[in-house]
Amino acid sequence: MVKIFEEFGSYLLLLKNSFARPERATMYWNETFRQCKDIGIGSLSIIAIISTFIGAVTAVQFAYQLKTINLVPMWWIGNIVRKSMILELAPTISALLLAGKVGSNIASELGSMRISEQIDAYEIMGVNTPAYLVGPKIFACVIMVPLLVVVAVFLGILGGWAAGLLGGFYTPAEYLRGVTDNFKEYDIFIMLVKAVLFGFIMATISCYKGFYVKGGAIEIGTASTQAVVLSSIVIIVVNFFVAFLLL
Repeated sequence: MVKIFEEFGSYLLLLKNSFARPERATMYWNETFRQCKDIGIGSLSIIAIISTFIGAVTAVQFAYQLKTINLVPMWWIGNIVRKSMILELAPTISALLLAGKVGSNIASELGSMRISEQIDAYEIMGVNTPAYLVGPKIFACVIMVPLLVVVAVFLGILGGWAAGLLGGFYTPAEYLRGVTDNFKEYDIFIMLVKAVLFGFIMATISCYKGFYVKGGAIEIGTASTQAVVLSSIVIIVVNFFVAFLLL
């Protein structure tokens, strides 16, 4: 129990130092943009593929269920896919995927820098290493994860449309009616709140695990695994509380 509180205290101190005022703003901005490119562009393909097929399989499964209920109109599927993608599937599944891809990369990168004493070299030169190495990664995740979630929602809805068209479950007009029926902007707000929180959680936990690695290559792998597992658990827990409080 004592170790848990010690680690949590170290985590909070790392966050505090990560948001310190930079010595050279240009250097920090360049690093932030580089991280945005790596996280956003580097993760776009996997988000696109997964979200498209999640939307498609959601439409197929609900079409199979609703076909047995003659009183339920098939255009409801468009509404179900839209609601599911915006409120749950897009932010949560995207965050879990990014925790596995981006989070492990962040932990491995910082762990390798710690083991090879690059972080120590930065500190000797007077660089605030948490602000330079951790801060840009946090900002990049907070910026790029919501953008990727928006892309996931769009492609998921498009995947549901394609699945219905291929299977002949409903017409494009019916699906479009369901997608636009009773649309609430508040759902987008909840989605963005989740995306920002998930990006912050993934980045900070992965940075903490990588920044304080001790040992060698085996410890880097362990820290990377711990970052993914812990980030995923916290994301699921926070997802419940956000849904419980805002819905």
